[in-house]
Amino acid sequence: MESVEKKKEKKSLKELKKIFILIKEDKYKLLIAFVLMFISSLFSLSNGYLQGEITEAIVALSIKKALFYLILYFFICMVFNNVISNIGVMIASKIEANLSRKLSIMVYKKSLDLPSYAFEEKTSGELINRITSDTETLSNTFNSIIQIFINTLGCLVILFYVFFNSWVVALEIIFFVVLIFIITKKFNPKIKKINNELKTKKDSYTALSTESIRGIREIKTLGVKKQLENEISTLRSLIFNKELEDISLHRKYSIIMWSLRITFEVVVFGTCLIEIFYGRSTLGFFMAMTWYVYRYTWLIDNLTTMNRMYQKLFVSIRRINEIVDNKLYEDEKFGDLNIKNPTGNIIFKNVTFGYKDEDITLKKFNATFETGKKIAIVGKSGQGKSTLFNLITRIFDPNEGEILLDDVNIKDLSEKSLRSNISVIRQEPFLFNRTIKENLKMVNPKLSLKEIKEYCKKAYLDEYIESLPLKYDTLLGEGGVNLSGGQKQRLSIARSLAKKSKIILFDEATSALDNESQGYIKKVINDLSKDHTVIIIAHRLSTIIDADIIYVVDKGKIASVGNHKELLRKSKVYKNLYNSEE
Repeated sequence: MESVEKKKEKKSLKELKKIFILIKEDKYKLLIAFVLMFISSLFSLSNGYLQGEITEAIVALSIKKALFYLILYFFICMVFNNVISNIGVMIASKIEANLSRKLSIMVYKKSLDLPSYAFEEKTSGELINRITSDTETLSNTFNSIIQIFINTLGCLVILFYVFFNSWVVALEIIFFVVLIFIITKKFNPKIKKINNELKTKKDSYTALSTESIRGIREIKTLGVKKQLENEISTLRSLIFNKELEDISLHRKYSIIMWSLRITFEVVVFGTCLIEIFYGRSTLGFFMAMTWYVYRYTWLIDNLTTMNRMYQKLFVSIRRINEIVDNKLYEDEKFGDLNIKNPTGNIIFKNVTFGYKDEDITLKKFNATFETGKKIAIVGKSGQGKSTLFNLITRIFDPNEGEILLDDVNIKDLSEKSLRSNISVIRQEPFLFNRTIKENLKMVNPKLSLKEIKEYCKKAYLDEYIESLPLKYDTLLGEGGVNLSGGQKQRLSIARSLAKKSKIILFDEATSALDNESQGYIKKVINDLSKDHTVIIIAHRLSTIIDADIIYVVDKGKIASVGNHKELLRKSKVYKNLYNSEE
């Protein structure tokens, strides 16, 4: 039976093979690069032989022969070892850069397709590192692998030449190569383990660093700067200690390899001298071996370096393939139906849902949200109000039951149809680190400045924007840090208006607005309610007392339905919520 290590090795090689499918369109360029580098390597093998012949000619005082071999040596070095070799390396480097580009884009796209719960389980730092550093690690080893492979073939060719001249030296070479292989095999699992642990710790470090930069204002106002500095320092110390362990292990490995290299050189040179002494070899062969031995020692040095790269490589391949091949999570799945000109009616039919590792949030939930009405959802915290929006937008899918849009299960809708028809205005909206104008153009690149201004007027934001030095070309900063909470929410409303969705969901969107701004937003909501499906989640009941229909959610179900006056009369839950605000 195969050992666990052998199975892992085969699996790693299989994963590497799948990654190389990405260079399929560059296969002819790769072939050309390989041929050029291989030809260069083959001709370079003659250098040792030519040095030997030059030495023999000088000893024999054959100046013409020595000059001929010297000129031939110069030509081969200039044309093949220099020009042709560098052309091959240049082509391979371009393929490597293209591979890095495609890998990064592929991992980025697959990351965006991950289900929402994946982003709760995986830190942003880990995903960022897989998109950036892991793809770089993979592509940066590509050229090195090709060159080491070619030089390994060259060393095999040299071995035939050595066998022809001295089978004793050839056996010595084989012995040392096998010994090096055995030692490397012993060190590999330890090196791989350290690289895995380093990657994990660096993921945490990247995540904490990113979080610290994005939340710098909050960090300063909360007075937790020192605490985060200590956390970063501790995490960096853990990485440092692991790096020291990595360095120590590789130094031990390098010491052993260096010792083998020196021993190898001495043994081979000593054998050549003995064979010359007994007349079984020539001075030319000895001089050739002074060059060929260094081809092997160079290969040993590169294999030592490559072993380190190799372990990092397969750690990165595993992490990339976990995303690309859906080994950790399945992609979001959408249907292929498209709804044109939807009415916007939404129906929940016996929907049951619970977050992972948590109790059930919604139980056999039934509700109908009709277009042309201003609908509000109220209830105590943790009763499932925001969950309804997560289900409508398919951030999560119900465990049981179905959600219909115009009598079509939203699971059967294409991603474009679902996303284009639904907008969400959240309590803490996300804004891109771009200009105000660019933030609105994200949803519709064809928007004119006049249209953008009109949407911002409806969101009561145009007057403020026009007061800024750069007006609509003002850069917002990461997460819209240059705007107040109310301004960010109003810009989010303007962006949703620009999207022209039939269904607009307000997740406590007016909670951070002052009374004047809230009045304007309520007017916009009232206008939208005439021909849109408008659903508002509210904690402050004073903001939705004019709603056409109010759903009271309690314990994962609809407890009561009606308008404000009706619910004050018949719903104890609603009455308690309303009285608690007074």
